[in-house]
Amino acid sequence: MRLPWHLKKHLFVYTVKTMRLYIAEKPSLGRAIAAVLPKPHRQQPGYIELGNGDVVSWCIGHLLEQAEPDAYDAAYKSWKLAHLPIVPQQWQLNPKRNTRQQLTVLRKLVKQAKQIVHAGDPDREGQLLVDEVIGYFGVKGAKKDAMQRLLINDLNPQAVQRSLQSLRSNQEFIPLSVSALCRSRADWLFGMNMTRAYTIQGGKAGYKGVLSVGRVQTPLLGLVVQRDQEIRGFTAKDFYEIEALVGKQGAQFTLKWQASAACEKYLDAEQRLLHRPLAQNICGRIQDQDALISEVSQQNKRQAPPLPFNLSTLQIEAAKAYGMNAKQVLDVCQALYERHKLITYPRSDSRYLPVAQHAMAAGVIDAIAGSCDALATHCQAADHGLRSKAWNDKKVDAHHAIVPTQKKMDVHRLNKAEQQIYRHIARQYLMQFYPDFEYAQTKISAIIAGGLFKASARTPQAQGWKILYGKEQTASPVNELPPVQQGEIWRCLQANILDKHTSPPEHFNDATLLAAMTGIARFVQDQEIRKTLKETDGLGTEATRAGIIELLFKRQFLVRQGKKIVSTEVGQALIESLPRSAITPDMTAQWEQQLNAISVKQLNYLGFMSPMNEHLQTLIAQAKQHIPSALQGVKAQVSSFKNKKSTGKGYKKKRKATING
Repeated sequence: MRLPWHLKKHLFVYTVKTMRLYIAEKPSLGRAIAAVLPKPHRQQPGYIELGNGDVVSWCIGHLLEQAEPDAYDAAYKSWKLAHLPIVPQQWQLNPKRNTRQQLTVLRKLVKQAKQIVHAGDPDREGQLLVDEVIGYFGVKGAKKDAMQRLLINDLNPQAVQRSLQSLRSNQEFIPLSVSALCRSRADWLFGMNMTRAYTIQGGKAGYKGVLSVGRVQTPLLGLVVQRDQEIRGFTAKDFYEIEALVGKQGAQFTLKWQASAACEKYLDAEQRLLHRPLAQNICGRIQDQDALISEVSQQNKRQAPPLPFNLSTLQIEAAKAYGMNAKQVLDVCQALYERHKLITYPRSDSRYLPVAQHAMAAGVIDAIAGSCDALATHCQAADHGLRSKAWNDKKVDAHHAIVPTQKKMDVHRLNKAEQQIYRHIARQYLMQFYPDFEYAQTKISAIIAGGLFKASARTPQAQGWKILYGKEQTASPVNELPPVQQGEIWRCLQANILDKHTSPPEHFNDATLLAAMTGIARFVQDQEIRKTLKETDGLGTEATRAGIIELLFKRQFLVRQGKKIVSTEVGQALIESLPRSAITPDMTAQWEQQLNAISVKQLNYLGFMSPMNEHLQTLIAQAKQHIPSALQGVKAQVSSFKNKKSTGKGYKKKRKATING
């Protein structure tokens, strides 16, 4: 029956007044949400009308961006030292040109909606992405306070339905949004001001190009430049190890000499023996002498399965196993998540899982068996009842580790890279349902002619989860040791000197550069900062690391030589020109720690931004007094200064890319 027009009008008004609006981060997520909500659906430009009158719409990534400096003052179109530092008093966001239409759609829907559900990705950036749109539209009061948060880690219908039943108040996530806002503004301030300052000063030294500086990209470049310098300046040193082959009644094993305090002057900082005459003397003294077994210890040990992957650990392992770079791994993960729905949300920094998800283990393992022939046998042997330390609610909030979903799919429909990454993720998940790896750790100490010698061996007893790695993990014991009792006398049958040479550090590759970013504390110079850094603190975030590395290649500060990642002449000159605080990871590692503190309400906006602005003032003052002579004679790549004009206006397009990271 068709309703008369006057009733349709009233129905429309009622629907608008009660309409719930879901705002997803991207169209694919919006469609996944709509798929489990009331039908019939009506596809409209930029949104989906649901059968109950509710609406699902979406952003297309960030719909807004930080305004250009000239939005605050037209004079800033020209790059001049006198303008710096540029620090907005009232921050402005502008609509992105290519997504302006979707912003208009959302503006109308937000105005009509009675309630808004924030469905951005479950991370810091995803939280800000929708929150900044709501703020830009001026939503306030009860409507803003009533906003709900939908956290989706799995795009399969059953998982989306579970998430819809667990909506939370968006107010809980305001600190996460503030953290992302601080990062965005601080990156803009640091990148834009430092890039302008050093580009202008570089021009005075004769460099004809843009010198992009960023709070993450520049310390990362600094790590590579420093490593390259260490390799170039490396001088090999000879050092010596001493082995004693001891025997008794046909049994034999080898021990290694341990330096004593009396030999300190002949050792380097790594306790390596540098004096060959001393090595020869020791060998002569112990040859054909008694070896008194002074200590024997044997311990049965267990090793729990490694935790499931977060994005960084997956990128590192994939680089080692398949030679993939960070961006390739992220792109593959996005396809497995969005297109194939085979894995959970990939841009996660967590390696833990919610306890409630353990109840789904049988379904996930069954899906792995049906999707990946290589793991089918291991799926049958998995013990669904086991619960590893990965299941820990205290270490899970908005998102959890990357694991397979309950969806089955013939992986032969995937491309080679997708198959490899899915298998890697699935295997790591299966390990949680296998017993510990068990081994015996044996250590022996012996005294020969007054010198201390030691041997150790690790003998596997039960493979446990290591069986999933295949034959390569079933290695024989290292330096297999015979049964030995304390107090026994053996005989030194042979003494040998092993001639060795110190090796230069290795060039970074994709795996080691990512590992450096995630374990940045070991590269931090300031001892106090290093002490306070947590295990999870790093350079950049899970979502940004791949992009930052690629950015340095794009700007031709880094190049690849086979698997090696090395710095270019321009990259080296830039690092030599900048102050220490801009090229070491200390500052940005501390920033990341403070941003994390904001997200858990341990620090506020001003507590982060005020010291940051003070430091920026100091850095710009230093730049104004310094002409970077290291850039003299260095030629810029054409792409870095194309369209440049004497006013500096031509830098604008290039500058847009310099304020992120």
